[in-house]
Amino acid sequence: MRLKGVMAVAAALWMGSATVQAETFPARPVRLVVPYAAGGGVDIVARTVGQKMSTLLGQPIVVDNRPGGHTNIGLEVVAKAQPDGYTVLMASNSIATNGSLFAKLPFDPARDFVPVARVGFAPLVLVVPAKSGPASLKALVEQAKAKPGSLSYGSAGNGSSGHLASELFKDAAGIDVLHVPYKGGAPAITDLLGERLSFMLINPLEVLPHLKAGTMRALAVASDQRSPLLADVPTMREQGIANANATVWWGLLAPAKTPAPVVKALNEAANKALADPAVKTQLSQMGVTIVAGTPDNFGQFIRTETTTWSGVIRKAGVTAD
Repeated sequence: MRLKGVMAVAAALWMGSATVQAETFPARPVRLVVPYAAGGGVDIVARTVGQKMSTLLGQPIVVDNRPGGHTNIGLEVVAKAQPDGYTVLMASNSIATNGSLFAKLPFDPARDFVPVARVGFAPLVLVVPAKSGPASLKALVEQAKAKPGSLSYGSAGNGSSGHLASELFKDAAGIDVLHVPYKGGAPAITDLLGERLSFMLINPLEVLPHLKAGTMRALAVASDQRSPLLADVPTMREQGIANANATVWWGLLAPAKTPAPVVKALNEAANKALADPAVKTQLSQMGVTIVAGTPDNFGQFIRTETTTWSGVIRKAGVTAD
């Protein structure tokens, strides 16, 4: 009985502490870790959402760029941070893929983080050189089937979203094409423009200037719905290629064991930020479809993504090396 009494007191103290923490949170600046370099798509999304959240929370949200290691450097920083809500992560696809891409990690993607809020997604688009590329997705697939192994696609590196999306497309279309990995998306785009690659699956924001200039042609969007940025470009499903959807997506995570009231406070601020007209306009101009919701919703989404892409990684034999 005495032990039960001690445990009850301890539980009451913990719950009281969590309540006080939630009532005072945040009492100082919050660090938002972005596992990519400044100026990229994830960084822009983080700063857009973070700036509005800062106003709502009444404390600065300081973006901390930690690029490198296939995002594992930034992920490790957050996984090993104090679980108090003052260090959060702007996560993307890698949180669902790195566990399968790497034989050993200094953290567990499934256990060392708690979902806070989903932000949104942007479907990838399949592009080809305007001069030499085929005029349609059907023509590209027919060309690949006529000469197996003769076409090549570029990506920002092994295990990148473009690489995995292309492997998914390759499997769905039943074609044999060569993967050429690069150290980042920019050199791959350069070689596509130089007609040294056949196609790429990529975030539309990265190639929109080339599409407008007429140096690239978009053949398909890897989504069930057309992209607002490319309303005239049909989806893969519309063109007979099913089960090839691929997006880049973003969401906030915190270290595991962050108190639920603190997670709730961050979630509410994120959802309010995403509902702000100025934020909605800025993200839509980037081709982002906003998806607000609960931490549980985001957690289920990550689990589904992990299952989907781990299957693609195993089937294609993809590694990050």
